[in-house]
Amino acid sequence: MTGSRTRAETAARQGAPRVVALADAAGTFFDTARKAFPEATEADWALARAADPEAFGPADSWLLEFRCFAVVRPGGRVTLVDAGVGPADAPAADWAPVPGRLPELLAEAAISPTDVDTVVLTHLHGDHVGWAVGPDGAPWFTEAEYVLQRAETAPLAPDAPAAVRVVDPLRRAGVLREVEGEHRIGRHVTLVPTPGHTPGHQSVVVGGGERELVLTGDLLVHAVQLVSPGVPYVHEVDPTLARRSREELLARARRRGALLGTPHLTRPFVEP
Repeated sequence: MTGSRTRAETAARQGAPRVVALADAAGTFFDTARKAFPEATEADWALARAADPEAFGPADSWLLEFRCFAVVRPGGRVTLVDAGVGPADAPAADWAPVPGRLPELLAEAAISPTDVDTVVLTHLHGDHVGWAVGPDGAPWFTEAEYVLQRAETAPLAPDAPAAVRVVDPLRRAGVLREVEGEHRIGRHVTLVPTPGHTPGHQSVVVGGGERELVLTGDLLVHAVQLVSPGVPYVHEVDPTLARRSREELLARARRRGALLGTPHLTRPFVEP
């Protein structure tokens, strides 16, 4: 685990809002890179290594960060995009490098948990919801509304860990907002459905400055999918749909001259 990488990093901007990348944790994935992306070619791997060399560890290991993003609006209110791996007993504890450091990283960035008025969850995998709900079942961010696509929550079985640990407690607290399709949050944040990694995966577009920022979520988990968007990931529920979503989002980013913010590449902000 590379502790020096678990720091807050702020996107260069020329205007509001400010976007802060928060690396909750870093470590080695349980699959090797080639096992996770078996259809990638040698040419794909060469381009990926050039794009993100720090992701390549010994013996084909995949080194990655587990990152969320704080969108700090004028006046100091915050939209948090994803909620990291969480504390030691979080849902991702059986495979991800818990405990995470999000609370102290927020403090380093001068963000109080009560500044967060919206938490956007790109999807319900454990490494993206870890700080959403505390061990007592109460929302971690007490002043926030939590936003998910209805297509993400609808297929959940009642006994699914994501339902029991995250969705049900948020519903009981009255803070879960389930949206359908593209959705605006204030002036600067737009949620864009990008299904395929999960049924209701969503990405986030942040405007308001001279350059748009696209927070990809797990539509893009490794540089091999950045350099070759058609490469599937073995943990996508619908690889064909994920490929279409990824190609469309990256094309949109290039067309608009946007920057990408990614949760798992070793650099938080990259060119599309």
